[in-house]
Amino acid sequence: MLKTEIREILLPSRELGWVLEPEAKRLLGLAGLETTRFRWAHQLEEALQFAEEIGYPVVAKVVSPEALHKSDVDGVAVGIADDKTLSTVFERYSAIKGFSGVLVEEMASGTELIVGAKIDYQFGPVVLLGIGGTGVEIYQDTTLRMAPLNRQDVDYMINGLKAGQLLKGYRGSEPVNLQALGSLIMTFSALVMEIENWIESIDLNPVMCNAKRCVVADARIMVRDSFA
Repeated sequence: MLKTEIREILLPSRELGWVLEPEAKRLLGLAGLETTRFRWAHQLEEALQFAEEIGYPVVAKVVSPEALHKSDVDGVAVGIADDKTLSTVFERYSAIKGFSGVLVEEMASGTELIVGAKIDYQFGPVVLLGIGGTGVEIYQDTTLRMAPLNRQDVDYMINGLKAGQLLKGYRGSEPVNLQALGSLIMTFSALVMEIENWIESIDLNPVMCNAKRCVVADARIMVRDSFA
């Protein structure tokens, strides 16, 4: 049965068609997925306080129901190093149509991956793993499996990437934590099965993986206009 807290996030998003990123990350946290530490700041003072708590540099993203693709409105700023810069960014974002606050979050480092799922109306939930970030459309290095996944499926997906050697350490580069990556994909598969009747797709891009952890840095959840 769908958790009450997750249901309460998805229901109000039906009219909009997608889940605002702060709520999407809260949903992922409820499902057991690690995200970058973040604060949905509605006032500049909240943003500055959180940045001080976690330490600079930070990332700032505009939150607006009018900005599904934040890059279209220049709504993402990375590597913000001080209060002055964060204040300037906050002021600029406040002029964007539909402004509903700023998502301030920690900077994460590592190999950029995409973990996603689409609900195919013939085959059901299909999970994708690939090289993520801005290179996802360039490299088109992905593997697909039908959900629910088992550990063998996950191993197949990781080993099936053309750039799989990058994850295991290539020519002296630091390998990513494959156990953490596998656990993330398994948890993601379980979440997709839980909410498949509520969503059209869900993309975690990028997922930042390094030797210590795999953490979701950005998330987009597209919801159905009617739920089963």
